[in-house]
Amino acid sequence: MRRTDKFHDECGVVAIFAHPEAEKLAYLGLHALQHRGQESAGIVTSDGLTSRVHKAMGTVADIFTEDVLSKIRGTLAIGHTRYSTAGDSALLNAQPILVQSNKGSIAVAHNGNLVNAVELRARLERQGSIFQTNSDTEVIVHLIALSREHTLPEAIADALRRVEGAFSLVLMSPDRVIAARDPRGFRPLAMGRIPALEGQKRDTIVFASETCAFDLIGATYERDVRPGEIIVVGPEGVKSRFYSTDAPQSSCIFEHVYFSRPDSIVFGRAVQTSREELGRQLAREAPVEADLVVPVPDSGVTAAVGYAAESGIPFRFGLIRNHYVGRTFIEPSQSVRDFGVRLKLNPVRALLEGRRVVLIDDSIVRGTTSRKIVRMIRNAGAKEVHMRISCPPTISPCYYGVDTPSKDQLIAANKSVDEIRDYIRADSLAYLSLEGLKKACGEGDKISYCSACYTGKYPTNIVDVEEISPAAVPR
Repeated sequence: MRRTDKFHDECGVVAIFAHPEAEKLAYLGLHALQHRGQESAGIVTSDGLTSRVHKAMGTVADIFTEDVLSKIRGTLAIGHTRYSTAGDSALLNAQPILVQSNKGSIAVAHNGNLVNAVELRARLERQGSIFQTNSDTEVIVHLIALSREHTLPEAIADALRRVEGAFSLVLMSPDRVIAARDPRGFRPLAMGRIPALEGQKRDTIVFASETCAFDLIGATYERDVRPGEIIVVGPEGVKSRFYSTDAPQSSCIFEHVYFSRPDSIVFGRAVQTSREELGRQLAREAPVEADLVVPVPDSGVTAAVGYAAESGIPFRFGLIRNHYVGRTFIEPSQSVRDFGVRLKLNPVRALLEGRRVVLIDDSIVRGTTSRKIVRMIRNAGAKEVHMRISCPPTISPCYYGVDTPSKDQLIAANKSVDEIRDYIRADSLAYLSLEGLKKACGEGDKISYCSACYTGKYPTNIVDVEEISPAAVPR
């Protein structure tokens, strides 16, 4: 497997309550969230009495055949699609986690990362807990089981007050679905509704990491699960409570820069709106005389649309992406230069030859891929290549559910903008300012973002970074 020079979010979650084909809706929801993780996927269902689970390595469509889905039928379901971190691609860590405990049957799926997981796990092991995975999500399961609270919602609230970091969770008992977010609201989690079908007694309530999953299953977005909130959906209806309200909001701004699909509403804001405004703001801050605006597909497309609209420079797809590259391939023995990038991207010489190109991408991580892309465009005949990045330089790792290289691998943490420009061999290079980024993503009274990857200022105490690097944190 070739490691790409991109950040990776680590999972997407979905939950379905009260639908005769809950397993199929969960499958479709995960299919819409496939971009959030491609290593493994799983679904747990319940018919009100018995829970069933299926998990496997691979993509959602490969794992969940009609035959598999027919064996896990239920009216309740939660699902998870996962991007594993380095050295952690194993079925034992696939989610949801399903356990039998003193609180009954519990299934959990988690998007995020607990920054005090190592400390908590060591304490639990000293007390006799036996762990089956190396996922930090299992820490939450043990805390729920060991809680002295008698009801499952109260035990969940008790457990979540003991953990620190990022978590958007969906949980399931045999007869109810529960959703919860961390007090700072790092990761997204939305709630939607499907009107009751003929013969059904109640509406179907759904949860998902992104609202694009709702569009596929015919659900209407109602609102986000709020930071510090637990929502319990059961036979008695929908009930909400807050287990914590004293932390300032720190939602991940990179969801709007890169992770989330443009057709989603994330943190109550349309991602498409944010991305186009990123490009417009970038054009205002870093104009350049050029003939074409060319995105690095797919992540740079929407920002490039905004840049072109604001600058008046024509937008063109000067790089074509091959969407059918598998995870393994045969490389010619006579090595082709930049082979890995050429598998995915190919320049359109007829558009680029003799032109001055503004190349738009969402980020530069290590710089190796950007260098190869600039070289490909020059080799296709471009006269000038001006790189523009729709976020600030990334100088710090993320500890809140993003697979980020260590600081010594982040090029912006070790080189100036001019040095990065020289390394990637562009004629010019400019990043969007932090102020421009926040403005484009609508930071204000209704939303406040975490931008630690651009500033090095983290909103929580980072407890376990001495013991475990962010690129090795289990999910």
